[in-house]
Amino acid sequence: DRFRLLSDDQFLFDFVNPPSSVGVTSGAGGHTVAATSENFPAVVGNGVSMTIGFLGPCGMNSPHTHPRATEINFSVNTTLRGGVLVENGARFAEIDIAPGSATVFPQGAIHFEMNPSCEEAMFVASFNGEDPGVNQVAQRYFGLPPDIVGATLGGLGVQEVANLEALIPDNVILGVDECLQRCNIQRTPQPNSQRQPRVSA
Repeated sequence: DRFRLLSDDQFLFDFVNPPSSVGVTSGAGGHTVAATSENFPAVVGNGVSMTIGFLGPCGMNSPHTHPRATEINFSVNTTLRGGVLVENGARFAEIDIAPGSATVFPQGAIHFEMNPSCEEAMFVASFNGEDPGVNQVAQRYFGLPPDIVGATLGGLGVQEVANLEALIPDNVILGVDECLQRCNIQRTPQPNSQRQPRVSA
């Protein structure tokens, strides 16, 4: 029945030239393009979706979670630096994802992917759900009431919290200083419009 509802062109998704800005996340370090039930009708009812990451030199898909799906992440052309925290009390696992290899990030786990090279990198992230969701940790955390954030960070004042919040860049971000220095990339101010709207307190 679903096949009758869809036209032939709705079974194809172009990650290089996506049909709209829906599912596209861009920052100073690169961009990701997601094909989910939100923008790719063919996945509806099939329990799968996919994101392609295009990371510039030293670009990082900053720590995030997928609340509704497990991810298998395949590195296409460079060795990516990946990391995952599954839950409270679990050890941190850091994984070098070599070209042609993949790793798994369990549903709900905090994880990241960084391109530690001076070349462009690409990864393929597949999900066992048509709407995996994504929750960028830093960009969302500071959307909580500032007094709650301040107390959680050991008693920072509301103005200190606001000052920290202003530094959080849009995903995909520029990565660690060691990589930037090695690749002769200057860290410049990054756009920061993706932050969760601040709750007044």
